[in-house]
Amino acid sequence: MVKELEQDNLNEVVANNNTVVVQFSATWCGNCRIMKPKFKKLATENEDTSFVIVDAEKFPESRKLATVDNLPTFATFKDGEFVNQVQTNKFDVLKDLVNEVTSN
Repeated sequence: MVKELEQDNLNEVVANNNTVVVQFSATWCGNCRIMKPKFKKLATENEDTSFVIVDAEKFPESRKLATVDNLPTFATFKDGEFVNQVQTNKFDVLKDLVNEVTSN
């Protein structure tokens, strides 16, 4: 399942879940819209992992948990710690990032 943040509290989500994959996006971002259904598909394949969508413009504190200088940015967290991130519109790159954090 994918959760869309409604407040600037990604730090709490990361702290309270073992494995978290985040899509940082914005409403104006075309590539973000293209990647959203692919992100949701990965969520259905990895039910033990929390998938979160963060509006990078609305939630600046959440954005600080990764280096978000291009959208979409995808970041992974494990046991409350940042693991890795990519800025991509390619499904294979996103899938590799997710596999990296879920296979451990």
